[in-house]
Amino acid sequence: MKLQLFLVCLLMFLVQINHAEEEETKAYTTDDYDDVNYTMLNFKWENWNEGNPCSVTLPKFNSLGLMVIYIIVFVFGIIGNSVVVFVVASMKRGRASTDVYLMHLAIADLLFCLTLPFWAVDVHFGWSFGNFSCKLLSGFQEVSVYSGVFLLACISVDRYFAIVRATRALSSHHLLVKGICGVVWLTAGLLSLPVVIKRESMYADELQRFICYENLTGESVDKWRVSLRVLRHTMGFFLPLLVMVVCYGWTLVTLFHTRNQHKHKAMRVILAVVSAFILCWLPYNVIVLIDTLIRGGSLKVEVCETQYSVEVTRNVTRVIAFLHCAVNPVLYAFIGEKFRNQLLSALFQHGLISQRLQMAYRKTSASSVGSFRSRNTSMSM
Repeated sequence: MKLQLFLVCLLMFLVQINHAEEEETKAYTTDDYDDVNYTMLNFKWENWNEGNPCSVTLPKFNSLGLMVIYIIVFVFGIIGNSVVVFVVASMKRGRASTDVYLMHLAIADLLFCLTLPFWAVDVHFGWSFGNFSCKLLSGFQEVSVYSGVFLLACISVDRYFAIVRATRALSSHHLLVKGICGVVWLTAGLLSLPVVIKRESMYADELQRFICYENLTGESVDKWRVSLRVLRHTMGFFLPLLVMVVCYGWTLVTLFHTRNQHKHKAMRVILAVVSAFILCWLPYNVIVLIDTLIRGGSLKVEVCETQYSVEVTRNVTRVIAFLHCAVNPVLYAFIGEKFRNQLLSALFQHGLISQRLQMAYRKTSASSVGSFRSRNTSMSM
């Protein structure tokens, strides 16, 4: 979480630099961007009030700083999620259903991280990887986001049955769990198709660079844009969030009426993972929802400064959302006692650490030995 706080502070510093240089920055009007809506370095505001379009300062962050942030997130995300996949894959026994979901969640985060270097180059130099890469990487990003939130919803349902219903049905049928994960990835892929189809590499004369964005033209531009955003809001955030709130709400009520410390420990990392997801993605989804309502005409904005503030906030919250792919492994390492034990066991199995070091750590966490090989728990304990 310290890494996340540092990166957010760095981003806010870049925003302050941008404000200090506003007087020296060239002003752009929305008339200059009739065909392109590119929101990473530039943005477009339609003339909703049927008056003169706002002449606003180009909200140009320090693009080099943004590129550095993306690379940092990429490095930590790749390392952390690779460790998670390595640990779960090394578990020959005692792999619970939650472990399978968490491994697929780490794979989704890895997929998201793999796209970050390309967006880092894009934000500073423009898109230079061609049309196929534009569609492919955009599809990877969409699939990873959808699959990640769906897997978190699956984990909440799994914990509900394991704790509230006190059943091991889902945990004991690994074929069922694998089938659910397959359906999750298939659904995520189908929901990502609209972006893959519409996303193209195109040259923006006003920006004098190539961009990778939805090529929406004609009278259906607004309908397509609003439809894509509504799809992302409902299926990619709010509906799975509702499932999590309901399931974990019942689960917490049940735990409050029991004194089973074992079940309380089993919920710590899971709730931390969901909380991290909400903290990272809720601000971005809220500001994008506000922007969607503005573009759809439901919210009337007459002050140009308000439009500028919405766009700046959207850029800031986007970076916070991107940080999520590097957060979960940190939570496992610092809160998940069994995860640390499983990591040491995997390292010992592959000859990377000595048995003496492994046993020395286990002596300091003897309380976890009793549940180390339990099939009722996950590596997140």
